[in-house]
Amino acid sequence: MMTSAESLITDPVAIGWSIGWMLSVAGALILISVIFSRTSEKIGFPAVLLFLGIGLAAGYFLPLDFANFDLAFRIGTVALVLILFDGGLNTPWKTARAHLVPASILATVGVAGTAVLMAVAGYLLGLSWIEALLIGAIVSSTDAAAVFSALRGSGVQLRRRVGATLELESGLNDPMAIILTITLTSALIQGGLGHPLHLVMDIALQLAVGLAAGLAVGWCGQKLVQRVRVPAAGLYPALTLALALLAFGIPSLFMGSGFLAVYVAALMLGNKRLPYRPGILRVHDALAWLGQITMFLVLGLLAIPSMLASAGWHGLILALVLALLARPLMVTLCLLPFRFSAGDTAFISWVGLRGAVPILLASYPVMLGVEGALEIFHLVFFVVVVNALIPGATIRWAVQWFKVERAGRERPPPVLEINAQEELPVRILSFYIEPAALVTGIPTNELPLPEGSDFLALVRSGQVQTVKSDTVLIEGDHVHLLVRPENMRAIELLFGLREED
Repeated sequence: MMTSAESLITDPVAIGWSIGWMLSVAGALILISVIFSRTSEKIGFPAVLLFLGIGLAAGYFLPLDFANFDLAFRIGTVALVLILFDGGLNTPWKTARAHLVPASILATVGVAGTAVLMAVAGYLLGLSWIEALLIGAIVSSTDAAAVFSALRGSGVQLRRRVGATLELESGLNDPMAIILTITLTSALIQGGLGHPLHLVMDIALQLAVGLAAGLAVGWCGQKLVQRVRVPAAGLYPALTLALALLAFGIPSLFMGSGFLAVYVAALMLGNKRLPYRPGILRVHDALAWLGQITMFLVLGLLAIPSMLASAGWHGLILALVLALLARPLMVTLCLLPFRFSAGDTAFISWVGLRGAVPILLASYPVMLGVEGALEIFHLVFFVVVVNALIPGATIRWAVQWFKVERAGRERPPPVLEINAQEELPVRILSFYIEPAALVTGIPTNELPLPEGSDFLALVRSGQVQTVKSDTVLIEGDHVHLLVRPENMRAIELLFGLREED
């Protein structure tokens, strides 16, 4: 007599029905998430928390087959790779270089210190030291998906120092939290921690291997993308996606941090001239959003409402300790040597959002069958929900309260995009005309453009207009120019910051 599993394998109708059922559910959940994301943005509700809530609600009605910790961890890992790679591609190196040191200290010393403070709070609530340290490690890092989504979707312009530090920290601190979580989970299984020196050396080794692998893949990727010519433009994003997977996979085979390698490789690639650049960035942006939605939905399916409710009080206390004590204290200590203002420090402390990564890390002990891991998972889940809900929904208020908004009008994205598969002998530069720009209010025929430079298009109020000799440039215009590489600096002196700056 065949079992149900055997009949499923031999019955093509059952196979088709099973696949159709799973894809239909996945499609419906993603569709609902996308449709309601706009509503959540309007009311100030974090979109990532919406995705998590939809997954939690769906898990109440769906069969237990959808709540698979092992599968969720693997899906979440791939999704996080896509999110970190997209974040690195969109981080200008000039900005990153200026704020790399404080962000790196927050991502290492800040994470370790937050983990210790949270462990003390957990121990006072009755957890063992190893369990408390594990929870502290899991919730110690800010979440790249939550931070990128909240900052870019809030519609505010942060001062460059504040925004860059937050985004760099969130992209760099996941490896530290992951290393601590894996190490402490092993300690729970083995019944005790090893020598502290061994832990420090292991962390340093994983970070060093990850950094070296990221630099190597990024450098090789730069050469490869610039030299290889593919038959179709759509293959360029496939090429960069392959580099993202290699950046994660190679160091992981040698006990290195794949997540750090992915972010570093993307940072190197994103700051070099790429063929079909707008298309590459657009595809990776879509992949990052898809990964973000999928990760939150899948992790939401894992939670059991009754266990969430039982973790409520302890979770609320830990969330408050994290938001009001541990994170602010460590951020203040880490940023003290860099003379950040009190408002900047307070805002960075408040917007250290947690998201899917802590929940993903909390699924790791459950996956390995650690005793009491399911209770830890729901405790972490509750902490993340509270942390994402309160700071995430108050970003606009915090920007005004702490006075961290950049002066000037918000720069809308370019209306005109130009894609080229082959490298051109000229550069196409885009500028948004600010009131203080030298060209504002001047007819185009009076501008001292370098030889070989010319206007490609002018976009005003969303409409493409012909640039005539007597066209006067006004505030809010988008201008696109053809420029020889040697004349770029002269053009930037006239027009100001380029769109990608």
